[in-house]
Amino acid sequence: MNRKQTVLAIAIVVIVVVGGYAAYASLTGGSSSGKVQLTETGSSLLYPVFNKWAPDYKNATITTASTGSGTGISQAEAGKVNIGASDAYIQGTVPSGVENIPILISYQYICYNVPGVSTGLNLSANIIAGIYMGTITNWNSSLIQAANPHATLPNHSIVPVHRSDGSGDTFMFTSFLAHGNATWGSKYHFGTSASIFPAVSGELTGAQNTGIINAVNATRYSIGYIAATYQTEINNDHFGIANLENKAGFFVAPTVANVKAAASGYLSSIPSNGSIALQYAPGNNSYPIADMEYVVVQLHQSSTSVANALKDFLTWVLSPSGGSQTKYLSAMNLVALPSNVVASVSQPMINKITG
Repeated sequence: MNRKQTVLAIAIVVIVVVGGYAAYASLTGGSSSGKVQLTETGSSLLYPVFNKWAPDYKNATITTASTGSGTGISQAEAGKVNIGASDAYIQGTVPSGVENIPILISYQYICYNVPGVSTGLNLSANIIAGIYMGTITNWNSSLIQAANPHATLPNHSIVPVHRSDGSGDTFMFTSFLAHGNATWGSKYHFGTSASIFPAVSGELTGAQNTGIINAVNATRYSIGYIAATYQTEINNDHFGIANLENKAGFFVAPTVANVKAAASGYLSSIPSNGSIALQYAPGNNSYPIADMEYVVVQLHQSSTSVANALKDFLTWVLSPSGGSQTKYLSAMNLVALPSNVVASVSQPMINKITG
């Protein structure tokens, strides 16, 4: 073999090897780095923590997107992403071959932009439902004043803000209203859709948590519901944060301790499919807008390597030495699942994933 033939043979070998690896990577979900690629989209509440997890998790390449829980659920059900992040479990019948797996506990703030009114305004489900139904229209309403006898409230109309997109935050918020206000519960119910809200004069909408934050920040005398993971933005914009009346009749602050108190009343009886709402929990210290956070996944993934990578990542997410470490959760006001829930509910669901 002469020199020219040798060079040609080497070139052919290189092309075959590289091309074969590229084909293998494509089939297995691998990347040029040799890692399996996993895709995540959905909850804007969970987006900040997924963005912390993704670069720190070294066994797969994870891409993230904040599109809202509704999109996360639909994209995962359709097999277009590996992980659909959601603040709500799937409503109705869960499609065959799909699981919604609990991974964390979260909570929500009721924020307001009212000049001269500091944080800690007392609000109840009856008051907030009245605002979003249009029956309570002014900040100095007698019901709001009665809950806040020492506050000087302005004679100014209230601007309610709600999500315009399909949202697990809307599920959490409307579930609180449905549990705490009889009229809302019988007439409007709860769910992820923006269509739940009745039309109210002067109302505003925003897409994702950032849209609510922007609308409340830009509009004096407004009120909106915002995921606690956006604490930094809420503080930077100097929003007031309400204390909420719980099922026991006490006004409680949105703290991790009070969220844990709410969760403790329900998690011992969580169903095997993981679908549970934590709103309006019993207990004197229970904060009433708390909920499970979920990942929606197809049980049958495109390949064994993708399935194994997905199982390994979700197992890491639930681990107290992995994604559920304090360094990830405390700064974002998220709460780790109790170990008995991980062992009896979440991990068995993860173990069903196959390729």
